Amino acid sequence: MVRPRRLRTTPAMRRMVAEHRLHPAELILPVFVREGITEPVEISSMPGVYQHTRETLRKAAADAVAAGVGGIMIFGVPEEDKKDAVGSPGTDPDGILQVALRDVRAEVGDDLVVMSDLCLDEFTDHGHCGVLDERGRVDNDATLERYAEMACVQAEAGAHVLGPSGMMDGQVAFVRRALDEAGHQDVSLLAYTAKYASAFYGPFREAVGSSLTGDRKTYQQDPANGRESMRELALDLAEGADMVMVKPALPYLDVLRRVADAVDVPVAAYQISGEYAMVEAAAERGWIERDRAIMETLTGIKRAGANMILTYWATEVARRLS
Repeated sequence: MVRPRRLRTTPAMRRMVAEHRLHPAELILPVFVREGITEPVEISSMPGVYQHTRETLRKAAADAVAAGVGGIMIFGVPEEDKKDAVGSPGTDPDGILQVALRDVRAEVGDDLVVMSDLCLDEFTDHGHCGVLDERGRVDNDATLERYAEMACVQAEAGAHVLGPSGMMDGQVAFVRRALDEAGHQDVSLLAYTAKYASAFYGPFREAVGSSLTGDRKTYQQDPANGRESMRELALDLAEGADMVMVKPALPYLDVLRRVADAVDVPVAAYQISGEYAMVEAAAERGWIERDRAIMETLTGIKRAGANMILTYWATEVARRLS
């Protein structure tokens, strides 16, 4: 009789034959920094995750380095009265995101890959990821001009990697050209290649103080579609993406696998706010074992093909792995 169970007999045996292992360097910590607060503010729908002050953000970055985390992705939350139709705080060199990038680079230097969200949604008074036309629709090409400006100020502020996340057509090529022309050839682009119009973003919108009216279904991908992701992938690679991402992670493991099988660049997956919130809520009620569930979800994402995982548990899990 063939007995596969022989390879499961003891913890040491299971550890030795494990096909996939998480490593702290593969984890990226998404963080929020909010303008105008003096103490960190816990996000009610994401227990344990905070809107940081500039000072507590620096500490979070230092803690991530100490734990061996690979990268940090920074999202800026401006004061409400500074938002406008074109997302001006996103291109202000003294806007909260650019200031935070300089703070984190001063704190960690090159010991942590410092990443910046390149999108307008946190900074617009309508909450969309781009500039609106006279009919209230997101104007793709006008938005690209804004992304180019954002890219340059974020690069100047010290970002190693920019994450164009707005799902505008042509965004990678437009941003790459702007960076190169401004002398920022070494700044990498992590393309949000397959970003779906998901129901799991709800807690994130609290985290960034979103002003969204309507939805983003005209530019984010339809959850029913898989082939469309491969089309987006081909375009992003042709436009110069250095890395690609699938977001969310768990509902789209099939897409993640297809992307990973098709490329020779690093592949990221973003375990988003709703995924985090579900585990934390179920664990708080005693319905699941929290620590096991965290590790199982992350291992599943790795098994599906991710080289890098953005997760709000990055520092906690990195410490556990170490």
